[in-house]
Amino acid sequence: MSQYADPSVLVDTQWLENHLNDPNVRIIEVNMSPEPYKNAHIPGAVFWNIFTDLLLPDLKLNLDAIAFERLMARSGITNNTTVIAYGSYPGTGAWIFWLLQVFGHENVKVLNGGYQKWKSEDRPLATELSTFPATDYRARATDPHLRVLHNEVQASIGRSDVYDGLRLRVLLDVRTIQEYCGEWFFDQPPKEGQLTGHIPGAVHLEHTLTLNEDGTFKSFDELKNLYTSKGITADKEVFPYCTIGARSGYIWFVLKYLLGYPNVRNYDGSWNEWSRLPDVAIEK
Repeated sequence: MSQYADPSVLVDTQWLENHLNDPNVRIIEVNMSPEPYKNAHIPGAVFWNIFTDLLLPDLKLNLDAIAFERLMARSGITNNTTVIAYGSYPGTGAWIFWLLQVFGHENVKVLNGGYQKWKSEDRPLATELSTFPATDYRARATDPHLRVLHNEVQASIGRSDVYDGLRLRVLLDVRTIQEYCGEWFFDQPPKEGQLTGHIPGAVHLEHTLTLNEDGTFKSFDELKNLYTSKGITADKEVFPYCTIGARSGYIWFVLKYLLGYPNVRNYDGSWNEWSRLPDVAIEK
């Protein structure tokens, strides 16, 4: 992992197994349903439900500092705890990395390969609920440099900011091709009232293309070639988006920490917000 721009943000499965009983380490499993966690999880992992712990009823990310403090406190996390994040869905851990960075929690790392690799290596699993004494957690003011809001995204459409013929700002759609083309809203055909498509001018590159078959991240060179082939280079400002900001938070992590791109901000409002805004352009 030393090939990446900042390899310190990743831990491998052996490192985590060696630190399962470390009191300064807290493992977080994030998923859309508690059932996989109840069936088997990494020993000591605390469960976070995407829908009830991280999102509001309208599927917007809950960025209320008090709600975040309560979540961290009930998980037994102090301001100095090292958090290791993973999930059964590709990229979940990296999204949590982004979220914790937004609230100023710097001691967070991503399990490379996640649950998929852990299980494939026959490492220890547990079924009992992990609980820890509550802490007194205090969040910092949210970092606006990690996010881009819809008004700036909208202002970027059709801009002619160029230097030597190169675009200086890229909208990056990291959803599936079905979502990008307007066939799906999230993971299924749209329901009544749901608009589909993509933001005009957005480059499409699905987030799962960054992973090896075992769930680990591809090499630095493979990732660099993947993005530069689409004109997404380190000299540009990149705004990734998806449906609810999770997959795009993952790609923010890949671009910023694995490839070292200096100017990346996650549009966490993503398609869930964009498709509900009045008078915005949509392409299919």
